[in-house]
Amino acid sequence: MRHALGFLIFAPTALAAGGVFDGADVVFLGELHDNPEHHLRQAAYVTEIGPTALVFEMLTQAQADLVTPDLVTDEAALEAALGWNDSGWPDFSIYYPIFAAAPEADYFGAAIPRDVARQAMAEGMAEAFRGDAEAYGLTAPLPDAQQAEREALQLAAHCDAMPEEMLPVMVSIQRLRDAELAYSAVQAVEAHGGPVVVITGNGHARMDWGAPVYLMAAEPDLRVAALGQGEEGAAPSGVFDVVETSPPVDRGDPCDAFR
Repeated sequence: MRHALGFLIFAPTALAAGGVFDGADVVFLGELHDNPEHHLRQAAYVTEIGPTALVFEMLTQAQADLVTPDLVTDEAALEAALGWNDSGWPDFSIYYPIFAAAPEADYFGAAIPRDVARQAMAEGMAEAFRGDAEAYGLTAPLPDAQQAEREALQLAAHCDAMPEEMLPVMVSIQRLRDAELAYSAVQAVEAHGGPVVVITGNGHARMDWGAPVYLMAAEPDLRVAALGQGEEGAAPSGVFDVVETSPPVDRGDPCDAFR
């Protein structure tokens, strides 16, 4: 198992991380979903890396199969084909530069359709996973300390409004999403070779417990690297090969919706 070397912190001024990502088979580019600067940075890295394929957390495989080089040239048509702005993700306009940076790449989706998520909650994560759950490490229990930390993060993310009995389920769903991202990345490498770029949130990109862990469990010979993106005064949690910071986005009080 090998991943890119170093833990570097940069302000977003130049693509100084390019050397860190050189030779990686899979590069996870983390983000805060609603920060436009993060997507511009991802687009710049995609241009530099020149991936054979892009994996999006935000797309199902059925959506990803719709993406063609001709469609990528038309932002409005691509958004309409994907139904993006009806999906609950931030506006397509801040994600479009990533697509435009790799029009000839193949596209893979790792989003879990709602019916599959319901199946996972009813039958278990392994049964809902597209790959070999044991090979990807999805069936292995988390260490107690990590399980507790992840449940606490879920509770905080839901403004302490999540019923306690739901917290283990939420952690399991996150693990399934990690494994699905890893599976899609492996499928992309097998189909096209590297480098493959994965566009996802920081929590899924982190090297210590995110999708890279599941990918390296299944394919330990692949070289993996990850970028985490924070905001000034708030670095992303977890381990990354490169961390960058951008100006913060004004989100108001995200817990207002829970009151």
